[in-house]
Amino acid sequence: MDETERYQNGMATRRAVLGEAYVDKANAAVTPFNSDFQEFITRIAWNDIWNRPGLDRRARSIIVLSIATALGAWGEFRIHVRGALNNGLSRDEIKEVLIQAGVYAGVPAANHAFKEAAGVFAEIDAEG
Repeated sequence: MDETERYQNGMATRRAVLGEAYVDKANAAVTPFNSDFQEFITRIAWNDIWNRPGLDRRARSIIVLSIATALGAWGEFRIHVRGALNNGLSRDEIKEVLIQAGVYAGVPAANHAFKEAAGVFAEIDAEG
């Protein structure tokens, strides 16, 4: 698979996980300064990693939510709460991920993750 195909496949995966609206907005924000990085993460993260055999997208979403919680990467966390729902996780399953993250990443991180996830759920509910 060449670089163009990897990018196209990565973009398709990114759209499936994060949603068309989010990806369109993110693409509109690409600048000459960050364009190489955006292409890189689309090829590497969204194609090469998210499409590897061995773990399905639900499992990969659980991993990303856990790591984002541990790192306190709240922007990424919020994006991937939506992605986890798109990948078939329920709100209760996300809750369980955050409870377990509290043990391994710390109570303050998990407490903040619950706040962020609740905010995303409220946004989704308001969107209808």
